[in-house]
Amino acid sequence: MRIIRTTQALRTWRRRQDPLRGSIGLVPTMGALHAGHRALIRRARRTCGTVVVSIFVNPLQFGPAEDYRRYPRDLSRDLACCREENADLVFLPKADILYPRGFQTTVAVGMLSQRWEGEHRPTHFEGVTTVVTKLLNLVRPDRAFLGQKDYQQYCLIRQLVKDLDLDSRITLCPTVRDADGFALSSRNRYVTKTERQQALALYQALSTGKEAIARGTRRADSVEKKMARVLDAGHGLTVDYLACCDARTLEPLARLRGTVVLLGAIRVGGVRFIDNLIVRIR
Repeated sequence: MRIIRTTQALRTWRRRQDPLRGSIGLVPTMGALHAGHRALIRRARRTCGTVVVSIFVNPLQFGPAEDYRRYPRDLSRDLACCREENADLVFLPKADILYPRGFQTTVAVGMLSQRWEGEHRPTHFEGVTTVVTKLLNLVRPDRAFLGQKDYQQYCLIRQLVKDLDLDSRITLCPTVRDADGFALSSRNRYVTKTERQQALALYQALSTGKEAIARGTRRADSVEKKMARVLDAGHGLTVDYLACCDARTLEPLARLRGTVVLLGAIRVGGVRFIDNLIVRIR
C-alpha cells in the first residue's frame, strides 16, 4: 500500500495509472476509521481495480464552536485498517497542502445545502463540497463511495458532480449499524454508555416512522408526530429536526409517495447525532 502526502505526488501517480488495471475507486474519509469505513473500502475493492482512501480532517467543514481539534485521530490504526482492507493508496495531506497560503475558492451547492444540516451548521457543507471537489479533481476516480448515514452530504456531492460535469460516479452504500440499530460514527467515541442509550432513540424514532408508512400512513405530519413522540419519551436530548423528505430533492413532503427519506438530528450532551432511513412506497 502506498502513502502519498502531496498533491504533486498524487497527480504524478494518477498520470501513471494504466487503464488496463481497471477503474479507480475513491473512499473519502476524515480518519478514525470504523466498520462503516471498512464496508466502503470493501465495496470499492469489489467494484474497482484500484482503491484510493483519503484521510483528511477537513478544517473547512467545522464551525467556530465545533470539535475540529477534538475530532478523534488515530493514524496508525487507520493505516492498519486500510492495509487490512487491501487499499492500494492512501492520500494523507495536511491542511496547508490542500489549502495553501492564499487559498480563496470554495464550492457551494445552492438550496440543497441550506436546509436540515445546513440550517444548524451553516458553513459545514461549503467545506465538505470544497474538499470533495478537490479530491475528485486530484484522484479523478471512476467512482467515489459514500455512506448513507450522511445522506444530505451524498445528495450535495451527487449534485455538484452533475453540475460541474465531473467524470465520477457517486455510489451510495448502506449505513453500517450495531446490532441494536445504532449507526456507526467516528464521533461515537465521545459518548458514554448512558448517552449512547439516549441517542439510540433517534434510530427508534425513524424506525417508528418507517413502520407507520408500511402500515399505510401517507400524511407526512402524521408520520413526523409519531417519530417525535418517541423522542419526547427520551430524556436529556434535544431535537434539531425530524422530517419526511423527497429522497432526491430533500424537499419536505406533505403527502408521501415514491422514494422518501426520513431525516433526523438530535443532540445528547455535547454530541450531535444524525441518521436517516430510506423508504420506497409502492
